[in-house]
Amino acid sequence: MVGKDKIRIGMEAAYAPYNWQVSEASEYTIPIDNVQGAYADGYDVQIAKILCKALGGEPVAVKQSFSGLIDSLNNGQIDLIIAGMSATPEREESVGFSDPYFIGYFGLFVKEGSPYQSATKLSNFSGATVLGQKDTMLDTVIDEIPGVVHKNPVDSVPTVFSNLLQGTCDAVTYNTENEKGYMAQNPGIVPIHFAEGEGFKQEVTSNVGCRKGSDKLLKLIDKTLKGVSQEERDQMWDACLDRQPA
Repeated sequence: MVGKDKIRIGMEAAYAPYNWQVSEASEYTIPIDNVQGAYADGYDVQIAKILCKALGGEPVAVKQSFSGLIDSLNNGQIDLIIAGMSATPEREESVGFSDPYFIGYFGLFVKEGSPYQSATKLSNFSGATVLGQKDTMLDTVIDEIPGVVHKNPVDSVPTVFSNLLQGTCDAVTYNTENEKGYMAQNPGIVPIHFAEGEGFKQEVTSNVGCRKGSDKLLKLIDKTLKGVSQEERDQMWDACLDRQPA
């Protein structure tokens, strides 16, 4: 892949602040190869720009569902996954993953006025129906809740919040680093602020995915990521939080 003119980056382009779709090009965007006149922005896109510069190619986004990314990678339809994907043991069976380029945490949102709104620990949600996004840790982390009713997951984060607002579940999982953004996009949802040590134990990492056995490529990706300081990462993240669609 090193020196390849066009490097195809798989992502949803619907998972702000990691990635989202816009209609105009800017210094922050890359073209979406399979959607005419569309561009991708977000934290994943900024990471893709840095990596592809080191790889000697131009990044283009390939928009598709999160659950189809690994198959597309292994079928040769995309070259890299940079989509807020976590390196789980199950995924590592078929994908090679980089070191993390982001580390975050999980939380729960409820609807305003919910009887669970004053909860302070996960055990308060025993018997509650909780929903997450399909094929992500936002779904699997639900099993940390004792006695939970684990609702069948849905395909996207917007659909998760739609279900919560429609009252089809009691709570939904989310990535806490984008709490303000989710609240701005979904009026009427309230975050649960757990007492210390009473929330989810699991962290969520974002890792670059490439085809299994691409050791040389992974080594170059990890070397490039290591060269991005935490200060630079924080600045990019904060800028994406400010820029993401409302």
